[in-house]
Amino acid sequence: MAPFIHFDQVTKSFGTLRVVDNLDLRVEKGEFLSLLGPSGSGKTTMLMMLAGFEDPTEGSIWLDGVRIESLPSHRRNMGVVFQSYALFPHMTVAENVAFPLTMRGVGRAEAKERVARALDMVRLGHLKDRRPSQLSGGQQQRVALTRALVFEPSVVLMDEPLGALDKQLREHMQLELRDLHRKLGLTVIFVTHDQSEALTMSDRIAVFNAGKIEQLDTPEGIYDRPRTRFVAEFIGETNLFEGVVQKVEGDVAEVTLKGGLNVRAAVTAPVAVGAPILASVRPERMHLRTEAGAANVIPVTIADNVYQGDHLRSHLSADGVVLVAKVERRVPVGPVGSAAFACFEPSECTLIAP
Repeated sequence: MAPFIHFDQVTKSFGTLRVVDNLDLRVEKGEFLSLLGPSGSGKTTMLMMLAGFEDPTEGSIWLDGVRIESLPSHRRNMGVVFQSYALFPHMTVAENVAFPLTMRGVGRAEAKERVARALDMVRLGHLKDRRPSQLSGGQQQRVALTRALVFEPSVVLMDEPLGALDKQLREHMQLELRDLHRKLGLTVIFVTHDQSEALTMSDRIAVFNAGKIEQLDTPEGIYDRPRTRFVAEFIGETNLFEGVVQKVEGDVAEVTLKGGLNVRAAVTAPVAVGAPILASVRPERMHLRTEAGAANVIPVTIADNVYQGDHLRSHLSADGVVLVAKVERRVPVGPVGSAAFACFEPSECTLIAP
C-alpha cells in the first residue's frame, strides 16, 4: 500500500548548495511526524517543498497517490502554521479563522457555523470578536492553529509554531497539540529544533543533519537506540566511550575501552569483532555508587556536583575522560574529589559506529 506522503529521491539545491540531499521519506495517514535538526539541516526546506512554496530540484513528491510538485500551493489542501502566526491584525479572531473558508467560496452561514465549532474546540469561542493584539501569545497560537484546521485540510504543516512562547506555555501547548492530533486523526508534519518538543508529541521523528535524515524512528528508538554519533549527541546528551568489539554473544557485545577496561553493551545493529565502536550511556542511566554493583563498573573521581532541583548533576573524571551522571536527590553522593564507581547495565549502553 502506497504511503500517504512520499518524498521520492528529492533534492533541493540553491546554486551549488545542496540543502536537501536525495530524500526518501514515507509518511502514513494520521501520523504525527517531527522533523528535528539544527538550523540549516534541511527540515524547513522540506516542509516548504511539501507546502508548495519551494520546488524540488530533483525527485518527486506524492500526496495520497497523486504527484504534487507541479501543483500550486492553494490546491494542495494543506494547513500551514508558522512561528510568527501570520494573523491579520485588522481582522477579529472569527474573521481570521473564517479567511480560508472565504477564499474557498464557502457560504457565509456554513462558514460561521464551522468557525464557531472550531473555536469552541480550542476553547476560544468567547474571544471571537477580539483582534490579535488583544490576545496572549498562546491564544494567538491557537487562533493560527484553528485557521489551519477549519477547512479540514488533508495535512497540517507546522514550522516552529511554539518557538515564540515561554517554557511553561510551550509545554502546555505541546500537550494540547498532541490531544488535537489524537482527537481529529490529523496528519501532522512538525518542524522543530527542540528535542523535548519532538519527543513529547511525535509518533516518529526524522533527525536531519546536512540535508539528510540520520535516523527515522519512534521517540523511544531515537533516544534509547541512537544509530549515529550525531543523533546520540543531538537528542539530549550522552556519555561516549571509544573502544573495540572483542566478542558478540547473542544481543550483547563485549567492548574493550581505551585504557583497557571491558564493558558489555546491548547490540541493536550488526557489529563486527575487531571493529572500532562507540559505547553510549545516557547520564540518567549512569548510576553513581560507592561500591561496585552492576555488570559494568568504571572507577571515577567526582569532579563537581551541580544542584538541579530534582537531581544532582555529577561531573566525573575517568582516565582523563569527563563523564556526566544525573543522580536522584535521595541517592548519597560523595564530595568533590572523592572516589566512586559509575555503574550501568548492558541494556543501558548502546553501541554506535564511530
